[in-house]
Amino acid sequence: MKKTGKMILSIILSILVLVVAQVLAQILGSVLVLVKIPAYIANAAAGILYIIIAYFLLKLMCKKILKDDIREYNIPAFKIEIKWVIAAILLPITVTLFYILFVPGSFEQNVLDMTSKLNLLSAGIFFTGFGAGIVEEMVFRGILMGAIEKRFNKTVAIIVPSVLFGLVHILGMGFDLLSCTLVIVAGTMVGVMFSLIASSTKSVWNSAIVHAIWNIVIIGGILWIGTEFDENSLFSYVLESKSFLLTGGEFGIESSIVAVVGYIVVCGIAWLGSKKKMV
Repeated sequence: MKKTGKMILSIILSILVLVVAQVLAQILGSVLVLVKIPAYIANAAAGILYIIIAYFLLKLMCKKILKDDIREYNIPAFKIEIKWVIAAILLPITVTLFYILFVPGSFEQNVLDMTSKLNLLSAGIFFTGFGAGIVEEMVFRGILMGAIEKRFNKTVAIIVPSVLFGLVHILGMGFDLLSCTLVIVAGTMVGVMFSLIASSTKSVWNSAIVHAIWNIVIIGGILWIGTEFDENSLFSYVLESKSFLLTGGEFGIESSIVAVVGYIVVCGIAWLGSKKKMV
């Protein structure tokens, strides 16, 4: 199989795996609810199944179709470096504290019963957080980045999946041109951040923990920071500021200048780490 054809096939199949794994996990979660399993348990199970299904489908794809070992695509045995656990916690907490401490706004509580709270949090933590965070890293920073690096080089392998990652976040959103531009820039920057972490450590598990905890803290349903109250979060911090750069436009604070600065700082840490390993 020629390198270009293999690269294209790897990209198409890995994205297909992401979609199939997500759909299957959601269907299985729905089945659990139908058989009277509490929704919060079903949500947690769906998130875990999403990761398991995606991992084994990707491993099967590598072995049977690509004729490669999955470890060649930055997906080794599970192991996480402690510094990336620390970075994973500090990044979203720092961004959150910046808004609470320096940007005027007001806290609003979402009045929900305990079951609704558990349902909301279980979906945010297990599916949006760990599920989406880990699977997206296996696909974008694992198979895609690995396949492109095999065909071209590490620089291209970092940039191309990162741009794709940014573009994916505007699909079907109906944002205006300015918001789309901001999302693509921020999405590409966060993609570069995850790519540098995975590349410098040769493991998607380090970028996955950063991605997963970011999702849990920022969009996981605990605290929403934005210009409007969010009914899908326990608490909202409603910003008074209308600054496009501070609010992140239609996408929210993930595409704000505050978040982008955070991404750049972590990129620097990952880049310096990779340089030290080459010395």
